[in-house]
Amino acid sequence: MSSRTADPDAVRDLVVLRRVRDRIDREYARPLDVEALARGANMSSGHLSRRFRAAFGESPYSYLMTRRIERAMALLRRGDLTVTEVCFEVGCSSLGTFSTRFAELVGVPPSVYRERYAGETLGMLPCVAKQVTKPVRNREAGVGGRG
Repeated sequence: MSSRTADPDAVRDLVVLRRVRDRIDREYARPLDVEALARGANMSSGHLSRRFRAAFGESPYSYLMTRRIERAMALLRRGDLTVTEVCFEVGCSSLGTFSTRFAELVGVPPSVYRERYAGETLGMLPCVAKQVTKPVRNREAGVGGRG
């Protein structure tokens, strides 16, 4: 056993933050915002944002948008939906915000991604496809995208 004991408040916060992250993972397509997430966690939105960033390295909003963009990438690779349909399908209400965030994370606009990668993962196991198509977070995408 360690001689250090965990701070009970920190452990409780981490449990709450994991629940918030799990909720985002499950409900990304619903109308979620930081205020709603904070209410569900019995925290102020500022406290939730600070604690979430400290625990996971990004804000709750950034994490939510990354989940939405990951799902959008999968839908765009299918090729049967328009960019606008995908935008609304993943829970975004603004095509402009969706397109901007998509380009930041993926490196190309959603329309270019759809043209370039439609059908790319056909025949791949879903777990492999998810890994090789995961977007880069926090504006680290290079110019011109993945490939």
